[in-house]
Amino acid sequence: MRPANSSTASWLAAAAFAAVTVGGGLVAAQSAPDSENGRYSMTPIPEGVLRLDTRAGTVSICSRNGAGWACYAVPDERTALDAEIGRLQAEVEKLKGQLAAGPTVSGKIDDALPKSDLLKKAEPQAQEPKVAEGDRKIEIPLPSDRDMDRVMSFLEKAWRRLIDMANRVQKDVSGKI
Repeated sequence: MRPANSSTASWLAAAAFAAVTVGGGLVAAQSAPDSENGRYSMTPIPEGVLRLDTRAGTVSICSRNGAGWACYAVPDERTALDAEIGRLQAEVEKLKGQLAAGPTVSGKIDDALPKSDLLKKAEPQAQEPKVAEGDRKIEIPLPSDRDMDRVMSFLEKAWRRLIDMANRVQKDVSGKI
């Protein structure tokens, strides 16, 4: 065997170092699961494992079932809250637009109404036809105290009968006939 000169030996050493570095890096990259390079953060919980995806920000609960491990995403309340905030902001903008368009309220007004009885008919003039009998206002009288007493008496009797009937049913069920 012939002795190696220094340039050939240094070249071989550099090539071997490069091959080990690249090959070792590939092996490490292929064999390392996502949890080892920091993508997932695992925390044990009573139901299994809580998994946080540090890239996407999603949280999942992983548990063992008959077929193996299964991970289910935990509902993200922040997404629901953001959606509700967006909906409310859109509604506020819509209401602001309606308010800026002008008043559409048909309720109370600031000016007082004229002091005239709108229910009274004005005196018919010669050129106006007579008002038909069907246009009169119908008045419904309120019940008198006597009517109210009769209604209350009826309700009291009905209530007592209902309570008596419930007591009889309870006695029948308990066997104290």
